[in-house]
Amino acid sequence: MSFATRDGREWTPEYLISINSKKCIGCGRCFKVCGRDVMTLKGINEEGELVDLDNDEDDEVEKKIMVLDDQGACIGCGACARVCPADCQTHVSAAAEAA
Repeated sequence: MSFATRDGREWTPEYLISINSKKCIGCGRCFKVCGRDVMTLKGINEEGELVDLDNDEDDEVEKKIMVLDDQGACIGCGACARVCPADCQTHVSAAAEAA
């Protein structure tokens, strides 16, 4: 699947399919540029489990990371990848994902 930009150049969207939790630093830059609520910030506790962040429970969180929240809402614009300092996201085109 490919599209054209306003001036007619070909453009192929690449959709966010995963976030590497070991590389993610939880900075939230990707979340801030995404207007589609594709990701959300979660915590990892001492047992390595994902937990919702709550101001009262931040003491129990070892690390904060971004996780996919609504993968289907991604439009493939790539804004999140451009602002990520940790290069922890994987994006693919619809054709590559189907293969």
